[in-house]
Amino acid sequence: MVTVGAQGAKVAVQIVAVVLLARLLAPADFGVFAMVAAFLGGLEILKDLGLSTATVQRAHITPRQVSTLFWLNAGLGSAVALGLAACAPLLAWLYGEPVLLDIVPVVALAFVFNGFSTQHLALLRRQMRFSAAALVQVSGEAVALVAAVAAALAGFGLWSLVIQRLVWAFSTTLMAWIVCDWRPGRPGPLSDVKGMIAFGGNATTSMVVGFLASNLDKVLIGWWWGAVPLGFYERAQKLLQLPIQNLNTPLATVALSALSRLADQPVRYRDAYLAAVERLTMLIAPLGGLFIASGDLVVTLILGPQWTEAAPILQWMGVSAIYMPITYTLSWLYMSQDRTPEMLRAGIINAGLTVAALLAGLPFGAVGVAAAYAISGIALRAPLLLWLAGRRGPVRALDLARVLLLPLCAVAVVAGFGLVVRSWLARATLPIPVDVAVLVTAAGVAALLVYAAFPRGRQIFRETARQIRTIIRGEASA
Repeated sequence: MVTVGAQGAKVAVQIVAVVLLARLLAPADFGVFAMVAAFLGGLEILKDLGLSTATVQRAHITPRQVSTLFWLNAGLGSAVALGLAACAPLLAWLYGEPVLLDIVPVVALAFVFNGFSTQHLALLRRQMRFSAAALVQVSGEAVALVAAVAAALAGFGLWSLVIQRLVWAFSTTLMAWIVCDWRPGRPGPLSDVKGMIAFGGNATTSMVVGFLASNLDKVLIGWWWGAVPLGFYERAQKLLQLPIQNLNTPLATVALSALSRLADQPVRYRDAYLAAVERLTMLIAPLGGLFIASGDLVVTLILGPQWTEAAPILQWMGVSAIYMPITYTLSWLYMSQDRTPEMLRAGIINAGLTVAALLAGLPFGAVGVAAAYAISGIALRAPLLLWLAGRRGPVRALDLARVLLLPLCAVAVVAGFGLVVRSWLARATLPIPVDVAVLVTAAGVAALLVYAAFPRGRQIFRETARQIRTIIRGEASA
């Protein structure tokens, strides 16, 4: 609960960033930065090499082993920074944007900073110091937002986004060292961490493959259609991924630590995983229905009228809200059960199917790419990924399929009800903020009615209420 609450603060900061920067910068600025950002997440994974996850996942780890992992991450961060900087001419040629020659080497510096905080953040998660970890993350986001807005107001344009990235990396690293009192010592021999490197290698390869597949859309749109369509696509995608990723991140922080320690208790393991995933999918589903029914109003309210071309992209992405939350959590199963080779194979299969879908939609522009991704996901990729993850372990494929029942119904009902409410709002001619407020309320009510109509939904409501009462009583007694 502490982690989710802190993540709520982080989401609030990011929403403010989206709203303010969308009004201070042009779509082309976001499009050019997205050309670089399409690779940043994958490089972050390479810089980490899964070693932070190994630190959290291992039942026993020595200070010397952590020091060895620290210096490995620091070296990897510097190597990734040098590699990205060296690729600046290639990226400038690929996209036909000479400005990338200037911004890519500067953005690369962030990896140097991040390499020195990876193990500190991992130790906070291992020790279940979730409040401290959340403080580091939220403070980094807030300081970076202030710096970016100040730079945008000063007329720095595209460089405001570069400054935001650098300030985030530096402030996060600084706070991690302040909050975590561990300090690295001399590294030991690599043989001491051989098993962790092997664990991290499989996990890293799988995550890199998955990241490249999920970000190839931005690379292709930028290459084929240019910076402006990419800017519309990237901001629409941000509106969907912001809540999903920011709910998944704190849950993943807690879940990996907890599930790794429940691996030898299959019933408790299954119940713990399903409890987290069911709530995650139920929270996101109404948002997907809202985007499908009212993507144009949401875009106008949050981003501004100059972003209307992002509306049909967001509507198609609303379909993805049915399955994206649960597919994000499948890595919890693979890593907590030490099944990273299977995770890699599943990632490769998903990447191949994703690439095929994106190429099919690319000739039809950014909207075609969004439609192809959403349709292929719900029709093929998500069912296949659930089956692969549920072939072994306490959580079976049928358990995963059942989790999708409630969000699927909720998205359909919320979207349909939203269209009915919109037809009434069109006659009322209310201001857009009022329209969106009414639609958000309608989406919430419709989703609650859908969940209450199913026995499993009512059971989740009762369990959640009981857990909240337990937390409140515990705080009162403390």
